[in-house]
Amino acid sequence: MLDHLALQCADVDAAAEFYVRVFAACGIRQARRFDHPEGTVVALAGPDGFPKLWFGPMEGPGNRPVHLALTAPSRRAVDDVFAAAQAAGTEILHEPRIWPEYHPGYYGVFVRDPDGNNVEAVHHTFPA
Repeated sequence: MLDHLALQCADVDAAAEFYVRVFAACGIRQARRFDHPEGTVVALAGPDGFPKLWFGPMEGPGNRPVHLALTAPSRRAVDDVFAAAQAAGTEILHEPRIWPEYHPGYYGVFVRDPDGNNVEAVHHTFPA
């Protein structure tokens, strides 16, 4: 069900360093780092190597929306989430597509929930 969590941070590097240092015993390590138009994005992974905790720059002052990603069993399921969100009149943040900056088989759709949170349905395919 839960695929990953993304948090907006005032200082992305400080947040990532804190989690890597404090939770090292849990096997947490930096898995990805890339530049985004708004700033640096860092992803942390546990022992399985799969990025589950993402840090990005704050989008503004005040309350920050949470980013919640739910695992979809197929690309078709991601497309079905998109269709259901459109039918419900939900704000679509990003239509379904491959997101190669995350990894080559990352296919997701992003929508806004009624409380303003960024909710994603994502399906992962990995090369054999």
